[in-house]
Amino acid sequence: MNSRKSFLIVLVLILCLLLLVGTALAQPVTITFWHAMSGSRLGVLESIIESFNATHPDFEVKPLFTGTYAETLTKYVAAYPSKTGPNIVQVYEVGTQTMIDSDAITPVYQIPEMLGETWDWAQYVIPITHYYSVDGNLWSMPFNSSTAMLYYNKDLFKAAGLDPNKPPTTWKEMEEYGEKFLASGVVDHVYSTGWPDWIFEQVLAIHDHLYADNDNGRSGLATKVVFNDDFGQMVFETWTRLHDKGIYIFGGAEYSANSAFKAGQIAMLIQSTSSLAGLLKDSTFKVGTSFYPRFEGYPVGNSIIGGGSLWVTKGQSEEELRGVWEFLKYLGQEDIAIQWHKGTGYFPVSGAALKTLLDEGWFSADQAFLTAFLQILSGRRDTAASTGVRLGPFVAMREIFVSSLEKSLAGQLSPKDALNEAEEKMNLLLKDYAELYGK
Repeated sequence: MNSRKSFLIVLVLILCLLLLVGTALAQPVTITFWHAMSGSRLGVLESIIESFNATHPDFEVKPLFTGTYAETLTKYVAAYPSKTGPNIVQVYEVGTQTMIDSDAITPVYQIPEMLGETWDWAQYVIPITHYYSVDGNLWSMPFNSSTAMLYYNKDLFKAAGLDPNKPPTTWKEMEEYGEKFLASGVVDHVYSTGWPDWIFEQVLAIHDHLYADNDNGRSGLATKVVFNDDFGQMVFETWTRLHDKGIYIFGGAEYSANSAFKAGQIAMLIQSTSSLAGLLKDSTFKVGTSFYPRFEGYPVGNSIIGGGSLWVTKGQSEEELRGVWEFLKYLGQEDIAIQWHKGTGYFPVSGAALKTLLDEGWFSADQAFLTAFLQILSGRRDTAASTGVRLGPFVAMREIFVSSLEKSLAGQLSPKDALNEAEEKMNLLLKDYAELYGK
């Protein structure tokens, strides 16, 4: 073999090697994202992720549905020690204190500085950032925030002889309307709720009533619940009485009650604002929305944030962290935040997105989407009760609450005894958590 031929072979091999290296270098950085979005929300999320990947060739976000909110949180906590968890995880608000205490995450407020950037956190909607902040610093990225509101079937209101433009505003009216509905024979049961545990938390917050001590666990780890008093017992007694009359029917956890509402089996539903787009799309009747009903004569607080936020796993490479940050910024872009809001009913997270929606007449065209905003912006935000509850063992505490509520509705325990049971079990959980994480 002559030297010229040998040189050409070596040159070809070098070029092939360079091409292989170049191809490897061109591969996008993978960002894994665990989430709990299902139903109509899933399609909207997948569309947004596809658009991000298409416009950010250096990164590829790979989403994975990991079950319910509770299942996703449980899987993440189990995966982190073995370093098999994702770059980003969606956690519902109930898991906030657990994530803060986990030592598994990098607070989002630290990320811009880590990457040599600055960021204006004031651009996000204040009630959302307040909930997820510690000492004024944001720990997780606002994403799918919601609150609870009243949905009602305007067609059934007309059929029962009620004004479809005057939904009940108090629990006294909820009972009065309920009796009229049952007397009309239009429905067998009048209303139900999603997330009964969260709905109870909303009742307390709307009336500026604490759920737990130490400012709902915000000024320090909570040591006991404080809802088992005259007000909390009145709420339980009211719900149990309405259930006994046939006005209220227990709808199960999360979104189960939505089906009965869409089918016209109940006239009213107290549910997350995140259900709005789906209910409007799937209902054959005119859907009305209104503020959560109040008990008259009690202090005014505010509805509180539900839904979830995005948390960043600690210990990522700089390339991964940069991809995570680009994705988080993308979700907050005005057009993407608007797409997310219109497709789901979750709040747009930025003030700019909200202004654009107002300017284009979105809320005027369909005031159902305006209800949640007006509600959460109309109350006070200067008290712990109106800011929201943050507890370490909150997931298990909610399960205890639902169990006690079911016992009260079934007549197995009186409302007072049911709350006593919940209080005792919850306080044991808080005690154990404080012993593990207290300082």
